[in-house]
Amino acid sequence: MRPHHRIVIVTVLAWLAFGTSGCTRVVDSNANATITHHPWTQPQHLRIASTEEPDALNPLFANSDAALQVESLIYAPILRYDDRGELIPELATVVPSIQNHGISTDGKTITLHFRPGVTWADGAPLDARDLRFTWRAVMNPRNNTRALDGWDDIAGIDLPDRLTAVIHLHRPLASILGIFALGGTGYPPLPEHVLGKLADLNHASFNAQPLASGPWTLSAWNHGAALEFSANPRYWRGAPKITHISYRIIPNADTLFAALRTHDVDLDESVQENQHSALATLEGITQRATLTANERYLGINTRKPHLRDVRVRRAIAVGVNWDRMNATVFHGTNERAYSDIPPTSWAAPTLAKRAYDPSLARTLLTQAGWLVGSDGIRQRNGERLTLTISSTNAKPANEQAEVQLQQELRAIGIALTIKNYPTSLLFAENGPIYGGTYDLSLTIDTMGPDPDNEAAWSSHAFPPNGANTSFLDDELVTQSAHLAAVALDRTTRAALYQREEARLYELVPSVPLYWQVQTVAYNSDLRNYKPAHYLTNFWNAWEWEL
Repeated sequence: MRPHHRIVIVTVLAWLAFGTSGCTRVVDSNANATITHHPWTQPQHLRIASTEEPDALNPLFANSDAALQVESLIYAPILRYDDRGELIPELATVVPSIQNHGISTDGKTITLHFRPGVTWADGAPLDARDLRFTWRAVMNPRNNTRALDGWDDIAGIDLPDRLTAVIHLHRPLASILGIFALGGTGYPPLPEHVLGKLADLNHASFNAQPLASGPWTLSAWNHGAALEFSANPRYWRGAPKITHISYRIIPNADTLFAALRTHDVDLDESVQENQHSALATLEGITQRATLTANERYLGINTRKPHLRDVRVRRAIAVGVNWDRMNATVFHGTNERAYSDIPPTSWAAPTLAKRAYDPSLARTLLTQAGWLVGSDGIRQRNGERLTLTISSTNAKPANEQAEVQLQQELRAIGIALTIKNYPTSLLFAENGPIYGGTYDLSLTIDTMGPDPDNEAAWSSHAFPPNGANTSFLDDELVTQSAHLAAVALDRTTRAALYQREEARLYELVPSVPLYWQVQTVAYNSDLRNYKPAHYLTNFWNAWEWEL
């Protein structure tokens, strides 16, 4: 799963909470309090497990979801999203608005007030100078910044003093505050005193050994095994009560679940669908299921010769029984998606639902000149219709879904080869997806609270300058996405997203499949853990207690 640079709101949350006790508790006592906990609990030491390893720890270059989660531990952004998708202040003292005069009435000037006394983990001051440096680093053409969206709308940043940043925009931008929060194209301030003298940041040691501004500092990164974190005594809120976090990398989802069962880990953030029934049998484990803004989708590389013809892409969209896949592979736990904007969003479009229609798929392929060969695979001008699909190899459900795709596409005359990768490689800057070498991909995009998806679909957002990894080049989509991003009126924006999404439906640069209902399971001794609608469940990590 990766954090995509599309931003989408989700307002509906489905909570399911279960827990079992019945285990022997361990009693810790001191002069002030008596605390009981499970015998496997290591007080103040939280053990998190993930199938994915971060691809980088500099947010400018990181594409994976694991990177976003870890960044939430290390960095303090200027603003932060809470579990309901509302912006809350972090390094800023308030969230700017027109009402509090933080946003000018014409929407082109933003004023940010920084908290006094905030420092980096090395004791250096963290203030408005670091924000201005970060903007310059994002826009530095020497840096391979993963996305410029929003940052390139900044015309300049004035610093009346070290605690005030006055941001001047080229034009109003409805989603501008999102670039100051983690997720999407939101980047936290980077330390000018550490990075300011470098010509570019592409190979800076900081990318693997970042200087913390958030609740924890990275004490060790044992690649392929674990990242270790220690409480940051200089965090502006004070050092968190959990003094040590181990973020273990367990590439196989079944092995990870076994570690949860034996209490070798305390937190599994994405329990696989086929493991849900076993959760209720685990002692001392709490589970919660949340409808998230994580979209599972079939990505299509429209630059590839066999996929340039929209009729082939439409054939793929109607030639697979996506409902059966959800019911079988994913145990019916997810909600069907029909666009990259959830149906609960104010910007959700009205679109026809594609029905499973293999007969239509065959007709479309024939119209495109692909005729059935002697082995059942279609050919055109002596060339077979052969494609490759890629996903992460960490989760068995991915391959099960790919096998179903392989079978159903073969039934309409398309040969499909499966070639999966570790997450960090799949989403690497020069990996199959961002490098544009893939044909089809089965992945998950993580959305945020605004429907701005310009960085996903604009023809100006091809990697490395954005996340249009379908490489769709369409004038109407590009124009609509941009106008929707800069419009301030919600009714106008909704109409523009309707136009954009209708065009995407027609062009099929991807096939939206499901909105993920994400199940987390954690040690019931963990307190103040609050799963969120989107982006990261680590949004309030400094409040956790164990």
